Amino acid sequence: MLVLLPPSETKRDGGDGLPLDLGSLSFPELTEPRSRAVSALVELSTDSERSFTALGLGPQQGIEVERNRALTSSATMPAIDRYTGVLYDGLAAGELSDAARAFAREHVAIHSALFGLLSADDRIPAYRLSHNSRLPKTPLRGLWRGPISEILALRRGLVIDLRSEAYAALGPVSSDGLYVRVVSEGADGRRKALSHFNKKAKGEFVRAIVEAGVEHPTAESLLEWAHGSGHRLERGREGELELVAV
Repeated sequence: MLVLLPPSETKRDGGDGLPLDLGSLSFPELTEPRSRAVSALVELSTDSERSFTALGLGPQQGIEVERNRALTSSATMPAIDRYTGVLYDGLAAGELSDAARAFAREHVAIHSALFGLLSADDRIPAYRLSHNSRLPKTPLRGLWRGPISEILALRRGLVIDLRSEAYAALGPVSSDGLYVRVVSEGADGRRKALSHFNKKAKGEFVRAIVEAGVEHPTAESLLEWAHGSGHRLERGREGELELVAV
């Protein structure tokens, strides 16, 4: 079983790990495109004005360019701790037990625009690059779509995709995967997609999965567990599940 998460625009500063070592990251099949992406981003960071345009930043966000400039020399920390924001607040990785973190290490992957797929425990520096950023001569869709799709297609077991649609497009899951949509339900029973609050629901849902420590072999197993754990997870359109946020 593999749970796919999106990254976050915001990152925690600092870290106690050695500088970035691409060879130490999970999914070694991605080492070559990672190297290309890192090189392109570091090169871009030498020109602040170009960086602002390519990354969709304003002049007041110069710290983000400085992070990219120090990409290969700054300290690292586990990816699950590096990312912040609403989803990762809901996941609350810092409060997980050792057993839950070990389960996340094996069964949770974060899809980064810079590094491709990362395991929860992969050590990375702070950086700024989004799915819609424009690296010079390195289109992200061309860089990641094929390699990540191939990795996911070869993955055995259930793939639970909680990425945003933008990140899912950078590495689609095969027909065996399950895409999770977060929805709200009105008093009339009608459902609508959530935007901001879907991130919190996703984080809390993944926290429950890793704390339970159960590897679900099928969608039926996941649905049964969710029902028993108080999460409203139901079948949606073909290949999709709906997580009803309260």
